[in-house]
Amino acid sequence: MTDVAVEQGQDHADDQHEEFDHEGEEAAEATPAEAPSQGGFTLPEPGTVSGISDGFSVAVQGRIKVADEVVEKVAALAALEIAGVADLGGDLERAFESVRDRIGLGNKRANQGVRAQIINQQVMVDITIVIEYGYIVMEVATDVRANVARSVSHMLGMRVTEVNVTVDDVRLPGEGSEKPAEPEDASF
Repeated sequence: MTDVAVEQGQDHADDQHEEFDHEGEEAAEATPAEAPSQGGFTLPEPGTVSGISDGFSVAVQGRIKVADEVVEKVAALAALEIAGVADLGGDLERAFESVRDRIGLGNKRANQGVRAQIINQQVMVDITIVIEYGYIVMEVATDVRANVARSVSHMLGMRVTEVNVTVDDVRLPGEGSEKPAEPEDASF
């Protein structure tokens, strides 16, 4: 249950605090929950919302938790933006994904090949990529590391302390690419 404390503005001289649970019923005194010991990111600080139609400000207490999976999806999308990245995940993950596709058990996981962990408001990301043949491996891996750190930091407002990139494979031309092949010129 999420507890929310509402502070009424200057209309009440005694600065009375009324506290409600998420269904609007009066609740016992709310205290910000402790940050989880692993995974997720919590902001316990209250924020102030002003400009409400009757003219008073509201201080709202509560937690904002960002799941590790959200960080993983942002990191995966950032990695796929880099030219030369053919796919994400190791051989085993991609093999399972291929089987799932063939038997129709759902869509591809958006965060395949990415693991993220949030500890003490800091993010660590491990990402496994497949490089397209013809690209310089170290340049692509360096670009992936920089783009993942930049995207996660920008989109989620968290400090990224580590991005570990593992290059698991090289995709050869014509090898199981998800991108449609360009039509060949049929003229002789």
